[in-house]
Amino acid sequence: MDTRIRVPKWPAALLLAFLFLLGCAEEKQNSDIVSFSGVTMGTTFTVKWVDSSDAKVPGIREEVTKALLEVNQAMSTYIADSELSQFNQLPVNSELNISEALFFVLNLAQNISHQTAGSFDVTVGPLVNLWGFGPDGRVIKAPAEAQVTLLKQRIGFDKLLLKADPARAIKTADLYVDLSAIAKGYGVDILADIMNKNHIDNFLVEIGGELRAQGTKPGNEDWKIAVESPVIGERKVQKVLSISNTGIATSGEYRNYFEENGIRYSHTINPETGKPITHKLASVTVLMATCAEADAMATAFMVMGEDRAYDFAVKHNIDAFFIVKSDQYFIEKMTPGFEKRLVK
Repeated sequence: MDTRIRVPKWPAALLLAFLFLLGCAEEKQNSDIVSFSGVTMGTTFTVKWVDSSDAKVPGIREEVTKALLEVNQAMSTYIADSELSQFNQLPVNSELNISEALFFVLNLAQNISHQTAGSFDVTVGPLVNLWGFGPDGRVIKAPAEAQVTLLKQRIGFDKLLLKADPARAIKTADLYVDLSAIAKGYGVDILADIMNKNHIDNFLVEIGGELRAQGTKPGNEDWKIAVESPVIGERKVQKVLSISNTGIATSGEYRNYFEENGIRYSHTINPETGKPITHKLASVTVLMATCAEADAMATAFMVMGEDRAYDFAVKHNIDAFFIVKSDQYFIEKMTPGFEKRLVK
């Protein structure tokens, strides 16, 4: 399904397709909604659930805080002694015993890499850093072609090996693994696990706009999520979704980039070319069973571009929504499954 929206081009800082809750103000006044929020992974998180009492808040907040610290300590490239940083610092042909959590995420990442023929690749980290979008800091000038060519020799998910019993990761090249396109989604899934462990059936958990919804909100209604319109100077709802029992993630090229000589360089790096994406896909929203899967697949779709990604989504029965730039319009494209979730 394609539709055209006659709106002007958006400024660089506009938060296109940012996920937010509808009716947040009303929910805060509703005695059947309990929630708390905090900071993690360089962004914010929110946990909310249906309950007539806030008695569980202190215990769940403690569990959430501990769990998110553990995810960071396992998977952050910004923490020098994290498990992932330790692995990245190893010499070639070395291996590291890793936690079950890190093994799970790396294994899931490898599976998605195979499924998408390398459009998703967590070994792209050196190129992410080269283009100024990693922990090494920003750049204001595109790197030389020779630098890109040299670093591409270190890229390839097939160069990362995983072994079980005990869980360990092995590097067969000078790899630098970056989990920023899947770890946040995994963190959301961990929050969902905490809710289930505490026998909470109706909840919404979110980290930086990536989320999991389960059950219903008060009144036995599905949770309502909005995708924001790319209209300049105002926050306007583009589409409203009715969701339950799903993970949802958005990826886009509109927030994180730099410009040189009028050329915009996106933070999304194509592992095949070693360079930022150049197609017209501005944003993609993906719904899958877990947020980690949706998070990773959204990045893969951004690498593929709108046509390949749409065909892939339809073939694999993935609900997805694409916003594509053109000279005069924003073009919406959505899979049949996604369309069924729209609030008419």
